[in-house]
Amino acid sequence: MTHADLAFIGGPVFTATTVRSRTHGVAVRDGRIIAVGEKNVRELIGPSTEVVDLTGRMLVPGFQDAHVHPVSGGLELLRCDLNEGRTVDEYLATIARYAAEHPEEEWILGGGWSMSAFPGGTPTAAVLDAVVRDRPVFLPNRDGHGAWVNSRALELAGIDASTPDPVDGRIERDASGNPTGTLHEGAMALVDRLVPEVDDAGMLAGLLRGQAYLHSFGITSWQDAIIGGYADLRDSGETYLRADAEGLLTGRVVGALWWDRTKGLEQIDSLVERRERYRSANFAATSVKIMQDGVAENFTAAMLESYRDGHGHPTDNAGISFVPPEILDVAVPRLDALGFQVHFHAIGDRAVRQCLDAVEHAIAANGRSDNRHHIAHIQVIHPDDIPRFRALGVAANMQSYWATLEPQMIELTIPFLGEQRSAWQYPFGDLQRAGAVLAAGSDWSVSTPDPLAAIHTAVNRTAAPGHEDGDYEPFHPEQGIDLATSLTAYTAGSAWVNHRDHDTGTVEMGKLADLAVLDRDPFAGPADQIGATRVLQTFVGGRRVYAADDA
Repeated sequence: MTHADLAFIGGPVFTATTVRSRTHGVAVRDGRIIAVGEKNVRELIGPSTEVVDLTGRMLVPGFQDAHVHPVSGGLELLRCDLNEGRTVDEYLATIARYAAEHPEEEWILGGGWSMSAFPGGTPTAAVLDAVVRDRPVFLPNRDGHGAWVNSRALELAGIDASTPDPVDGRIERDASGNPTGTLHEGAMALVDRLVPEVDDAGMLAGLLRGQAYLHSFGITSWQDAIIGGYADLRDSGETYLRADAEGLLTGRVVGALWWDRTKGLEQIDSLVERRERYRSANFAATSVKIMQDGVAENFTAAMLESYRDGHGHPTDNAGISFVPPEILDVAVPRLDALGFQVHFHAIGDRAVRQCLDAVEHAIAANGRSDNRHHIAHIQVIHPDDIPRFRALGVAANMQSYWATLEPQMIELTIPFLGEQRSAWQYPFGDLQRAGAVLAAGSDWSVSTPDPLAAIHTAVNRTAAPGHEDGDYEPFHPEQGIDLATSLTAYTAGSAWVNHRDHDTGTVEMGKLADLAVLDRDPFAGPADQIGATRVLQTFVGGRRVYAADDA
């Protein structure tokens, strides 16, 4: 008998299969699962088998993040990282300390500030000047849809009261029209074009730091949601190829090629060329990312009806559709016919409808395909569009960590959406009941990549322990989904979106041994403690790529 290389015994296994969701025991040989069930596994344990005794803790399929930014997230960790801060004073202290420790840097770069820390979600250059005046500062916020800059950066970019807003963005201004220090959406490019480009070594360092961070949360596969020039990053496709060629890429990655919204259909030929070039053992750029709108907090998410003002009255702003529907309705059928998956960003209900309409046009033109198009974020969905996800075969790519009451939601979103539309936010329960395919991701570095924190919110519609910004009621708890469904979305669901369901996403014989050991069985405890669950070990192809200190 040929024994197993690796065996897991002594605890429950969540398989994420539709036939049987739980078993005990898994055996691995040559990177694949060769037995499931404790009796079968014990028979394969030999003198050289590494045995992991779960001692009642749970083994799950490796998590798969269907929308994440590992390179920029990794670089943010290596730069002026503001993600741990909560207040203006904490941000300024971090920025001042970083600037003092890095006197050689021409620009102060990083990001991760929360809009809720500032009145109206818009920090000012004057506040930033108090800690860094001599060098330009460019710090995107957590969602990447706005940036905080100092006066030196505005000066270098030539931004003043006479500078017009770009068509896809807005310069925050005072009553006299002078820029105040926050740049929204496309306006970020006015400064970002001056930021020194990250070199090859920096891109690789960002990827490896991001990859290690994702592995620490049990993530074994992901879809990188932007492969292309964006912000100060170059196209990361070459970085992935280099990492894979050098044996450094331990995750399994699908790349979503960036659709340049300043161009039109003429870019499709280059997308095809890059798809052919960006292929390696663990990386394939087979998706195209179309960012259809912005975000609700800065009023650039595309809505069917206009935003309200601070007094609840309608305004003349209904957000921005970054890709005009007349182009989207032609581009998506062409991409579909070429075998591309389309990965949409859609926050507002108008953007969601436009994306669904474009897929409907693709089906009318090409028939149904197995391209597995998906819409990420889906913050506001008009009820009429809920059943269209199943009807059109479009996966709902949930960032469920966001579906909670917290200061940004309470202060910067709900008042400007109004009561009815606020109730349409993150309707995961309705999507599940309508039969939509559910996948899941984090959008890190916008928010934590911790799947258990996101799963906690998907179930409870409250923030996970340690992630609260206050004591709030559940946010539309009727839209919660059960733990098994949410775990499956983060494993089998995302594997389906990534076209890796044939060999990953579930615990079954013959599949790759991409697995994560949790520190408990989250089904065994109260629902309000799901988010306290930690990952102790992560395996990709039976190889340990992460182990906690107490593993």
